[in-house]
Amino acid sequence: MRTYKSIITILIFLVLFFSGCMVGPRYQKPETYSPEAYRFGEANPDSAYNIRWWELFNDPVLDTLITTALENNTDVRIAVSRVEQARASLGYTKADQFPKIGYEAGASRGNFAGGQQFSSETNAFYGVANLQWEIDFWGKYRSAGNAARAGLLASEYAHRAVQVAIISEVANVYFQLLDYKERLEIAKSTLLTREGSLDIIRQRFNKGVVAEIDLNQAQIQRAIAAGAVPQYERAVAQTENTLQFLLGKNPGIIETGAPLLSQEAPPEIPAGIPSTLLLRRPDILQTEQTLIAQNAQVGVAQAMRFPSISITGLLGVASNDLSTLTSGGAAWSVGGSLLGPIFNFGKNKRRVELEMKRTEEALIQYEAVVIQAFREVEDALIEINTYRRQLEIKQQEFEAAYNANTLSRDRYNGGVTSYLEVLESERTLFSVELDLSQTRQQYLASYIKLYNALGGGWISPEEEQQTIQK
Repeated sequence: MRTYKSIITILIFLVLFFSGCMVGPRYQKPETYSPEAYRFGEANPDSAYNIRWWELFNDPVLDTLITTALENNTDVRIAVSRVEQARASLGYTKADQFPKIGYEAGASRGNFAGGQQFSSETNAFYGVANLQWEIDFWGKYRSAGNAARAGLLASEYAHRAVQVAIISEVANVYFQLLDYKERLEIAKSTLLTREGSLDIIRQRFNKGVVAEIDLNQAQIQRAIAAGAVPQYERAVAQTENTLQFLLGKNPGIIETGAPLLSQEAPPEIPAGIPSTLLLRRPDILQTEQTLIAQNAQVGVAQAMRFPSISITGLLGVASNDLSTLTSGGAAWSVGGSLLGPIFNFGKNKRRVELEMKRTEEALIQYEAVVIQAFREVEDALIEINTYRRQLEIKQQEFEAAYNANTLSRDRYNGGVTSYLEVLESERTLFSVELDLSQTRQQYLASYIKLYNALGGGWISPEEEQQTIQK
């Protein structure tokens, strides 16, 4: 027993003594430049970031679709699986830092054992607990553990980034679906109007009141409207299929809420201070953890250039007679080994250089993600600003085009003008109505783009509660 305690004491001493020795570069957070303010942002502080922003559209159907997507979307489920893989990998990697304890037992009979031959046959029985431990003198396993820990955090941030992307994509596709449905209704309504006009023109032509060219022009306009109907029917069906895929479901019809032109735009949301973007964008945080993990891999590579020190130990019993196996004295042994490279044509040196270059690449990737994030926020802010003004102008254009079309018909029916004026006003009204719907969709999409660029806000009630408690 005293021998066993001595072995344990030696192991504890070695752990404490060698735990401070570690090679490899220490991680230093990259210095990144962030502008003092966004060019097209508000000067107010960002007080409305931490919200479930999609609820600001006040569309219960959209809320339900997003909730379903977060539960069933295949990309989200894959991201969750990768988080669990990273968590298992961390535990797997950390285990290398500690001794490996196992057992071994055996029995044999013969006249040869241990390199010696005996004059008669004999039995041999043994049972031992064995210990193997490579002391982490240079920090190889600690660096690998740090890399795995950073990998776990990176996978968690990647999971959040996928959630943010799916929420934004569902909202975008939903408003695109509303846009196509609106255009389909415009096309159907225009078709009915032009079929009525064609019927009137045909009757006038049959009575010799109008020329054949008027009839042909009316037939052309009716065909244009009729051709738009299947075009938007196809767009609606394909967009529904896309949305169902995002929901993790098979293709099918999507029930929608309020029409596009009745959808409410969210209130003005200040973009906040640019530097805070580095603390909340999941893709930035993910890329930084990837950089941390890669930096730790340099330490692993450097540690592999130095000798590895291992300790082995055995504690058990052995006997020539099975009946006396447990009554005899303890059998034990303790040993150590030193294994290191001498000359391998620069392989280990090149391994360090390779990991350092990979770290440089990870740093450049981090810088690129940060710059891209600032660009996306600026793009979203200018889109909100310009689409708002463009939508106001397009609404004025629609009102004018609608009035002009009404007046043209009255003038034509009164014999004041030719049918060409009516045709031009109808073409203009049809085009303006379609543009108005598209511009409205783009205006709403710009808000989605802003929230996505800012990092996404709260995703779950649990996350909201945790933030409030802080």
